[in-house]
Amino acid sequence: MRKFVSLLFSMAAFSPLSAQTLEECQQAAEANYPLIQRQELIRQTAQLTVQNIQKGWLPQVSATAQATYQSDVTAFPEQLQTVYQQMGIDMKGLRKDQYRVGIDVQQTVFDGGAIERQKEVARQQGKMEAAQNEVNIYNVRMRVNEMYFALLLLDEQIQLKQDLKELLDGNEKKLFSMYEKGTAAESDFQNVKAEKLNARQQLTSLQKQRQMMARMLSVFCGIDVKTITKPVLNAAAEQQPTVNRPELKAIDAQLRLADAQEKALDAALMPRLGLFAQGFYGYPGYNLFDDMMHRRWSLNGMVGARLSWNIGVLYTHKNEKARLHLQRQTAENNREVFLFNTHLEQIQHNENIDRYRQLMADDDEMITLRSKVRKAAESKLAHGIIDVNDLVREINAENAARVQRSMHEIEMLREIYNLKHTLNN
Repeated sequence: MRKFVSLLFSMAAFSPLSAQTLEECQQAAEANYPLIQRQELIRQTAQLTVQNIQKGWLPQVSATAQATYQSDVTAFPEQLQTVYQQMGIDMKGLRKDQYRVGIDVQQTVFDGGAIERQKEVARQQGKMEAAQNEVNIYNVRMRVNEMYFALLLLDEQIQLKQDLKELLDGNEKKLFSMYEKGTAAESDFQNVKAEKLNARQQLTSLQKQRQMMARMLSVFCGIDVKTITKPVLNAAAEQQPTVNRPELKAIDAQLRLADAQEKALDAALMPRLGLFAQGFYGYPGYNLFDDMMHRRWSLNGMVGARLSWNIGVLYTHKNEKARLHLQRQTAENNREVFLFNTHLEQIQHNENIDRYRQLMADDDEMITLRSKVRKAAESKLAHGIIDVNDLVREINAENAARVQRSMHEIEMLREIYNLKHTLNN
């Protein structure tokens, strides 16, 4: 599924995109981030580990070759050698140099479930690593949020600066007309023109910052981000369900791993039953009497069954059980700490959202008042009641109120989506 999403966004990167939502950028960033490749590596590693453990049911074959020289060997007493010699039999005894080339084959029949438990431990280990990697990938969303809302704020500032430039341009034309009619001084016209040039400079600076931020977001997401859309405020965007963060899934994976490890400990206490076969070619063989007489190499073989029980694991079994119990307690404590901190973040985000809402309500009223004052100043200037400096001051005050309102709105949106990130809503 992730490969499909990655391919989808890769194809989208080569097509002209007019707008991207925050969710689209988050999904693209996750698919583009190099950590996504680690998920497949973790899956393949766990699969290979399980396959290797499964091979414990296959016959275990070992080949050996050895040559030895002994200080002493089995031999007949001299009295018996004398008797055999009188009978015409030469009992030479074994040589001190001995040789063996052989093969041993062992087949497990019953292992008390040890192999199956080891496979489950390997699976849970892979799931835990994958869950932890999901945590790292999830944190990519916060980085996207920061860049996205910074870009959104720049868009708002650019639009307001363009509105200010158009407003100054309109007043410049009015003053130029008044200047030509002799009802305004040349300095008044030049004053407004200078303010317009200042606004144009600020607009150019904002556009360059916007170009840089859009480029950074495009590289991070792996798609061409040209224009973005402001998230729409609705009740669904602020709903607060239970926490569904990947950190909690990683803790659950740790607990499941501890359960699998405990079952593997219990399986290690069980006896094991296996079949074995041994065969070798060498000297001496199993028939010592023949070897004593002829001193020749021979083929030898043995088959059988073996029951083994490693009671040595009992020495550490209790401590290992206690260690796993502490491991579970640590994981549960990590869950409590995470939920506690998440609750604090949730409170902080909710309080900030309420604060920005109240500020925006005041901003709207302030903009309305500043707009009326600015329009009145334009009328007063036309009638010669005030000078152009008063008008410029009122224009800048209205623009500052609009900028402040935009900043509060973007900050509120960012808090809402940070809350969504905190809860994984």
